[in-house]
Amino acid sequence: MSVLKVNHVSDIAGLGGFTFSSGSITCNGTLKVGNIAINGTISGSSSYIIPSQSGQSGRFLSNNGSSLTWSSTIVAGGAGTAGFRSMQVWTNNGTWYRPSGVTSIKVQVIGAGGGGSGWQEGGGCGGFSERVIDVSSTSSVNVSVGNPGGGTSYSGCGGNGNSSSFGSYCNASGGIGANCSQNRCGGYGGNGSGGNFNSYGGGGTGYGDWSAYGHCAGSASYMGGSQPSSNNQDNYAYNHQSHAAWGSGGTGAKHSNRGAGGRDGVVVVYEYAG
Repeated sequence: MSVLKVNHVSDIAGLGGFTFSSGSITCNGTLKVGNIAINGTISGSSSYIIPSQSGQSGRFLSNNGSSLTWSSTIVAGGAGTAGFRSMQVWTNNGTWYRPSGVTSIKVQVIGAGGGGSGWQEGGGCGGFSERVIDVSSTSSVNVSVGNPGGGTSYSGCGGNGNSSSFGSYCNASGGIGANCSQNRCGGYGGNGSGGNFNSYGGGGTGYGDWSAYGHCAGSASYMGGSQPSSNNQDNYAYNHQSHAAWGSGGTGAKHSNRGAGGRDGVVVVYEYAG
């Protein structure tokens, strides 16, 4: 292979566009270069030089107004905000482990619903709590999901729903069973605590027109309503206990039949990179 060594190049057209001397190019105007192939690296202080790509898999270029950097943070409106990465749903007890790259989460916790009664009373639903948590220094959190209260027959007291929680960060208590806090009344809802936003769950309906032998609906949770009700079908709500939103209260039954149990609690974790 031949090697051509050049120590000086000048603009032979006499336009004064650039000069090359001792390894440096000096542009007297705008230098336009097409189809350039570089065998090596580019260095310098120019803001147009892309930082090294080594070890930056999955990241993208971010501009802070003066230089380019690799980042995993979405920039919106001039301020860094976390970008949604993934979601986990817990319907049983377990442990949440922080995925790689996740630095913040939004948690929604719903307690379990209370059971319905056989005197048409509906159970109360679980409380609700929502919290945004910085988990950049957290590796895992215990997750507890409440079990629902069972339904009961005529004039009985429905079971209370149990609490759901996300570690010590936030908690949502379960709904109260129907016909328990007071005779012939629906159960009242649980409450949330520890969150940025906490709320009571809805209350169940109480005893109505006994002569109609109707079913009274349980309470609706943050996720939705309770089991279907019926005017004359025996144990209709009880036979469809799973057809209800997470955390809702159990629907009551007509006289001498069994009310539906409440619905299990749930914990939902939204994960963000940043």
